[in-house]
Amino acid sequence: MNHRNQVDPAEITEVLKTVLRKGNEPVPLHEPCFAGREWDYVKDCLDSGYVSSVGPYVERFERELARFTGAKYAAAAVNGTSALQICLKLAGVRAGDEVIVPALTFVATANAVCYCGAIPHLADSETESLGIDGEKLAGYLKETTRLRNGVCWNRRTDRPIRALVAMHTFGHPVQLDLISRVCGDYGLALVEDAAESLGSYYKNLHTGNFGKLSALSFNGNKIVTTGGGGAILTNDEALYREAKHLTTTAKLPHRWAFLHDEVGYNYRMPNLNAALGCAQLEQMEKFLRLKRALAEEYRSAFAGMPGIRFFPEPSYARSNYWLNTLILSEENASLRDPILEDTNDHGIQTRPVWTLMSRLPMFRDSPRMDLSTAESLEKRIINLPSSARLGEPYAKPESSGSS
Repeated sequence: MNHRNQVDPAEITEVLKTVLRKGNEPVPLHEPCFAGREWDYVKDCLDSGYVSSVGPYVERFERELARFTGAKYAAAAVNGTSALQICLKLAGVRAGDEVIVPALTFVATANAVCYCGAIPHLADSETESLGIDGEKLAGYLKETTRLRNGVCWNRRTDRPIRALVAMHTFGHPVQLDLISRVCGDYGLALVEDAAESLGSYYKNLHTGNFGKLSALSFNGNKIVTTGGGGAILTNDEALYREAKHLTTTAKLPHRWAFLHDEVGYNYRMPNLNAALGCAQLEQMEKFLRLKRALAEEYRSAFAGMPGIRFFPEPSYARSNYWLNTLILSEENASLRDPILEDTNDHGIQTRPVWTLMSRLPMFRDSPRMDLSTAESLEKRIINLPSSARLGEPYAKPESSGSS
């Protein structure tokens, strides 16, 4: 290796110390920020007694989510994985079907497919968004599938491929025009795993508005948190009503009787969690501003450094920069773990990307296309501390309006 292009783990740590203005305290990868009315709204739940699945904050949270994302409807759920499971079920996925998912994703994406009794079919990634490579996928499907009565069938397994899950990696929107075209050509239902992309826009339209249904997550490490929670987005009123019905145990409205008309799911978001979410959403624009300021500082700090680069939002998108990311050059891939070790030894929590689904024991036999790009990225990605508060020293002051 040309030593002028070799990455020095100690140098990466020192750059991060400067950006993070690190003292003696450890710097977590991503922590929530409670600087609004969280205490007030949660106390209101406690005072009123409405702490479980009944209470005004759930509907308020759903309305405000729909308003923020531009989707017509939002249905709150207990977490992002359950939301994605319901999305897939309502998109027509049944036991024995295959569902295309990225190999480079958090395990919940593939787990939700399995909860439907279906089989994850693993797709490769592309380098501009880190999401599914739609062009490569189109060529693969042309060679390995056939359309029968509008249904895409896998020639190798003789199973129907029913849907495609487009996951927006680290908050960066995948190339949705191309993915949508592939879905249209092969009769696949498009479902967005938007768990990481609240506040991200593809060509000026918020993610979650392209799929038949989409799933959000509000886990403690997300840009907005409800402690634990998720939501289903859709622009189809019938699908919204069915999502609400299924996630509330398929109970028919009645003043006292317990009548259920199908197998439902107890996936209701408690009022307490929704109250927290309402307070968090009120601060969303501030969170986005701080996170973009931090991302710009990282970009500037690593600009021109040989052997490693900061990963920017795609040219067609505006990202929330949920998790900031460094990508090593292929010749420096062997230095990923030494960098992780040195940064964590100095109290800076960095981490690698998730283990590819193809290397997890439960998915090793799943159908897949060539995964060479995802396999390369897995070895070279490093996630950086990305909490919103870390952007405060770099963010421009909010405008106070006209004087």
